[in-house]
Amino acid sequence: MEVQMHKGNVVMNTATMAYRNLLKTVHNPDNFMDVVIQPVLFMLMFGYLFGGAIAGGVKAYLPTIVPGILIQTMLSAGTGSGAQIREDLDSGVFDRFKSLPMAHIAPLAGQLFADSLRLLIATVTSLTTGYLMGWRPAVGFGWIVVIGLLAIFTGWALSWIFALLGLLAKSAAAVQSVSLMTMLVLSFMSNAFVPLHSLTKPLRFIANLNPVTYVITAIRQILATGGWTHEALLVVVFDLVVVAVFAPLTVWAYDRN
Repeated sequence: MEVQMHKGNVVMNTATMAYRNLLKTVHNPDNFMDVVIQPVLFMLMFGYLFGGAIAGGVKAYLPTIVPGILIQTMLSAGTGSGAQIREDLDSGVFDRFKSLPMAHIAPLAGQLFADSLRLLIATVTSLTTGYLMGWRPAVGFGWIVVIGLLAIFTGWALSWIFALLGLLAKSAAAVQSVSLMTMLVLSFMSNAFVPLHSLTKPLRFIANLNPVTYVITAIRQILATGGWTHEALLVVVFDLVVVAVFAPLTVWAYDRN
């Protein structure tokens, strides 16, 4: 009975912390930049500026760019957890939480659960923007949901890495700088915006090592075939490995703080 009550407290405390983090996002419009403004801006900018040069037209370029912008947005949204955790640590609010009669892990778990909701908003924004620009996937709505969930799970898995960075870094500014550089390198050194065969051999070699390339390829194949692919399974396995490695490390770093 006591174990059940403890589990219930953890769930309720985590939900409360998640709600608190969502309120922070609502009351700070800057936190919406990476989940609402950025995917719209990048989709419009890349689509209309480079669509003609790369694919011969905007509509022909959308099947390439929509998965690319989607995953780039997942990366950007996932990096936000590290900066927010570091800001809470610097402000001393985590020390206050630890003094309260609540589950010790709730503040960290609440942040990562709130991130999943931010990732959902970013996914809907990215796919809706692509649709309004003329993107018409050949598969049914069910497979659109599948690629959305795959993208969200990938972003959530990577958010554990950035959460660990936030716990280890010295300042929120450092977290934001490293996260931005990581997001740019992973997204642009991949097949997000251009076909791999158009890259030089050194860049193609790097892109083939980039896990983002495999995530985008998996999403494009699902959209093209309307079926679960080997690449999609590899992405799920990769995400599970990331969580299995970095979740314990993040909890360890959180306990040390």
